Amino acid sequence: MSSVPQIKVPATYIRGGTSKGVFFRRQDLPEACQEPGEARDKLLMRVIGSPDPYGQQIDGMGGATSSTSKTVILDKSTQPDHDVDYLFGQVAINKAFVDWSGNCGNLTAAVGAFAISGGLVDADRIPENGICTVRIWQKNIQKTIIAHVPITNGEVQETGDFELDGVTFPAAEVVIEFMDPADGEGSMFPTGNLVDDLKVPGVGTFKATMINAGIPTIFVNAADIGYTGTELQKDINGNAEALARFETMRAYGAVKMGLIKDIEEAVARQHTPKIAFVAPATDYEASSGKQISANDIDVCVRALSMGKLHHAMMGTASVAIATAAAVPGTLVNLAAGGGPRDAVTFGHPSGTLKVGAAAEEVQGEWTAKKAVMSRSARVLMEGTVRVPGDTF
Repeated sequence: MSSVPQIKVPATYIRGGTSKGVFFRRQDLPEACQEPGEARDKLLMRVIGSPDPYGQQIDGMGGATSSTSKTVILDKSTQPDHDVDYLFGQVAINKAFVDWSGNCGNLTAAVGAFAISGGLVDADRIPENGICTVRIWQKNIQKTIIAHVPITNGEVQETGDFELDGVTFPAAEVVIEFMDPADGEGSMFPTGNLVDDLKVPGVGTFKATMINAGIPTIFVNAADIGYTGTELQKDINGNAEALARFETMRAYGAVKMGLIKDIEEAVARQHTPKIAFVAPATDYEASSGKQISANDIDVCVRALSMGKLHHAMMGTASVAIATAAAVPGTLVNLAAGGGPRDAVTFGHPSGTLKVGAAAEEVQGEWTAKKAVMSRSARVLMEGTVRVPGDTF
């Protein structure tokens, strides 16, 4: 019986925000996988354990959820005044593709720390104690992100007392600034409207705010689709009919946003856009059993990622929430009470999160200057990941 030996690829497994992913330095990848293409995609899918018809990713590093089926490739930046280039790949679980169409805001929290530890940030920029400002070029969306990483005794500080709903244990706080988060190639509101009528054949017509900030996102009112905005994963993810309806709405929204030309293309573009639903602040019980009071939040938001209700909130979608909330008249803004605001605290399935955004209207066009949030990150394992030598 013939056998193919496994190869070892240097890698680090990191929790960033409420996600986990396998991080690589581009220089450590096999030569054939250092550039975009089939070889790189095959390598990343095999590392994660996809495609898996069982949907479990047992034979890989993935955790069978959109939050844990993620890969990151970092390289010393080729952009002026930046430290590191950050490329994110969302690996499909039961299909053979890697979606490169957007960023992962949660894993952004780990990019600065990994870049520092991996020698991708110049030593003279790293203080002995204090905060290291890491200038990140996000290659998927061609945007700048600033990560403020705590340093103790010349090394990244990972432990601390910052608590993040959706993450069990406290850690060190990492402040992240998403600079100019709106789409630089078009309007922040691709349709030109703050609210549209989204017509979905066979489903209905819904009021929708479609925004491209952080990540392309479609917001609808929870009440319009039969929900309260306080739902948890168990309320939606076991309902195949509901998930199919959300996917159909997402596909038609993607067409209306100009992201795809035909709804059939949405199958191969699972990472973007996101679809979310909003409702006025309401008391509810989070997935941990924690009681969330309407008095402690401005709005309830639930979002789907890769076809499932997210257990907390995607970091990029949090940017979209903050930006939409800052623009009077969007569905997010109206659900939060309306009027101008520079920050919003929203309730999600795991708890609450406060995010800030600065948006302004210039000559009839809305634009976002930046969005700010706090996350944390921690290295879980480092060394090498193994894949069969005939993978790519």
